[in-house]
Amino acid sequence: MAKRENDSHSVKDLMKSFIKENKLEKGFHKIHIEEAWYKIMGPGVASYTEEIKLQSGTLFIRLRSSVLREELSHGKEKIKGMLNEEMREEVVKRLLLV
Repeated sequence: MAKRENDSHSVKDLMKSFIKENKLEKGFHKIHIEEAWYKIMGPGVASYTEEIKLQSGTLFIRLRSSVLREELSHGKEKIKGMLNEEMREEVVKRLLLV
């Protein structure tokens, strides 16, 4: 009987390498950034969020409330940092609230 190699890899590591080899990071970032936005900002802000779009490192957030947009614009750098921390890499280089 042939000996099997005992190289054990976690499913997480295997998925990461599969995603990287097939150049699927951008698609996964687009999905996960939306989840991160709702998780970080909570249900109050989420109820006013119309659209979330990640394009070339710029995160576009369309909000229904101009008052909320103005409030969030004061903490853009903090929000960007929290999102990148949640994503565990620098995905968001610029944040635009529209």
